[in-house]
Order: sequence, then C-alpha cells, then structure tokens
Amino acid sequence: MPTDKEIATRSRLRCEIDVTPAFYDIDVMEIVYHGNYVKYLELARSALLAKFDYDYPRMRESGYGWPVVDMRLKYVRPATFGQRLKVEASITEWENRLRIDYVMRDAQSGQKINTAYTIQVAVDMRTREMCFVCPPVLWERLGVEP
Repeated sequence: MPTDKEIATRSRLRCEIDVTPAFYDIDVMEIVYHGNYVKYLELARSALLAKFDYDYPRMRESGYGWPVVDMRLKYVRPATFGQRLKVEASITEWENRLRIDYVMRDAQSGQKINTAYTIQVAVDMRTREMCFVCPPVLWERLGVEP
C-alpha cells in the first residue's frame, strides 16, 4: 500500500491539458486518425515536463536527450471533429527510465477515449550513449528521490 508521501508525489507528477481535434486531424471515416493521438500525447508530455522546467530545450542544456523508445496506445472509443478532450499525463517511473502514463477522456462526459504510455531514456548528448540510470538532473527537477 502506498504511503502518504508516495501518493502526494504521484499526484504532483501529473498534468492535464485540453485538446480539440481540428478538421485536419480527421480521417475519411470521420473520426480522429489514429496517428494523431500521438500528437495529443506529445502536447500533454510537453506541458508536464514544462511544469518542472525540464522541457526539451532544458533537457538539451542539461546535456541529455530523452528519446521515446517505447510507446503503447489502447484505443477505447473514437474521438471526433470538435470534440473537447482532456489528456492527463502522469510520470510513473523515473529511476532507470522516464515512463509517462496517459488517459484521454471526453471533456464533457468523462468517457475514456484512449490510454497510453511512453518510455523515454536518457542519452548523454556528448557521447550519444544511453544511460542505464536516469541522471540526477531529472530527480532534481521533479523533486523526487531515485
């Protein structure tokens, strides 16, 4: 059972954004093209990392790149043109890799549209080598312990 501190940390390591699919996001079936959900995840991930002042430019300044090495999406129901969506991103792992879990919901009804996760690893920008433990700069920015 998680401690109060762990629960508080997990709730702080999340961010929610609003997304409304535009006309150019829709496919011939009149729903959001499956590839565009990845764009919505990226928007949520960027907002989450910016919350900790560790967006992509800050990552680069710290000497690390964080490529996505794994991504999984589960489509529960389709999103449509103009439908207001809420995309929640939560950091759930940070010791050896950065894992972000996502839940996409209809903003009005709360119905689940999509669930997903991404895994990113630290890469030393000088050597281009993958780090097997996340660098301390990530823990400092997130305010967590390894």
